[in-house]
Amino acid sequence: QVQLVESGGGLVQAGGSLRLSCAASGRTFSSYYMAWFRQAPGKEREFVARIRWSGGITYYADSVKGRFTISRDGAKRTVYLQMNSLKPEDTAVYYCAAGTSNDAGTWAYDYWGQGTQVTVSS
Repeated sequence: QVQLVESGGGLVQAGGSLRLSCAASGRTFSSYYMAWFRQAPGKEREFVARIRWSGGITYYADSVKGRFTISRDGAKRTVYLQMNSLKPEDTAVYYCAAGTSNDAGTWAYDYWGQGTQVTVSS
């Protein structure tokens, strides 16, 4: 059974940093794209960043480019999202996802974690 388990969310002041983790298990993800999405109250779930498990090619939403970094550790089967220079508008539930397409839409991802709350105070 595939499981994606996020951790690392919390409350941080604007300008601060957090690192989210996503522990993956249940299958081989070598051909998968791993992504982070986020959903703020009353808004649609939106793409944040993705990384191809094999090769490590990354892609970011314009809103986080230069502030967030996605990475993965194959030995730990974990994907990370380092978030720096956080803004109040980054407040959302952050979800880890896995899929075989490099599309930014939620439809492209087959597996999802339960989410972790990130709150940035002004």
